[in-house]
Amino acid sequence: MTLTTLYWVIFIAIALVSWLVSESLKSKFAKYAKEALPLTGKEVAEKMLRDNDIYDVQVTCVQGQLTDHYNPTTKTVNLSEDVYHGANVAAAAVAAHECGHAVQHAMAYGPLNLRSALVPVVSFSSKWVTWILLIGMLCLGSSTGSTILWVGIALYAMITLFTLITLPVEVNASQRAVNWLQEAGITNRETTEMASDALHSAAYTYVVAALSSLATLFYYILLATSDRR
Repeated sequence: MTLTTLYWVIFIAIALVSWLVSESLKSKFAKYAKEALPLTGKEVAEKMLRDNDIYDVQVTCVQGQLTDHYNPTTKTVNLSEDVYHGANVAAAAVAAHECGHAVQHAMAYGPLNLRSALVPVVSFSSKWVTWILLIGMLCLGSSTGSTILWVGIALYAMITLFTLITLPVEVNASQRAVNWLQEAGITNRETTEMASDALHSAAYTYVVAALSSLATLFYYILLATSDRR
């Protein structure tokens, strides 16, 4: 099997898994959005922040679906409209998860700090990596092409590192969310399991992204090392 064939086999396999994970995620969130809770996502977020003695973070509403995120720069928990206004298990799970990141930030959680420190490097790498890898591959067979390709690999490795560090950050935020939802009495045993299931499904998207990035990195490394033989 040639390297190109191997790459396409891996690429297609990961794309299929990614689609299955995405469809499963949409299905579960649609299902759990029908399970009513007394508080909206906005109220859940505000309560979780207060319970963790965080008063300098605001909860805002943003447009779009799956656009929920915590911005450490502006100290805002940004919730999509369905989550912000929704009073259901899915909305509560997402809102609490994003507040989990705010708690991590307040506690100076190591992996989150490391990921934040990598943002400028990853931003630079993402901007140039495609062009550098392309030039390196087009010039394979020459010492210059090999050097350029390895520079591109180094940049892509930083992107891969970022996706790997993201995993513990997201998993930890989900654990904080589920534990708090139950401790605060917002969810009971049954709805806590639903919230946990929804967040586990969301975590799989980060696992797939990390595996995809790793597979692509190894492909470029194999391409560079095979050129030396």
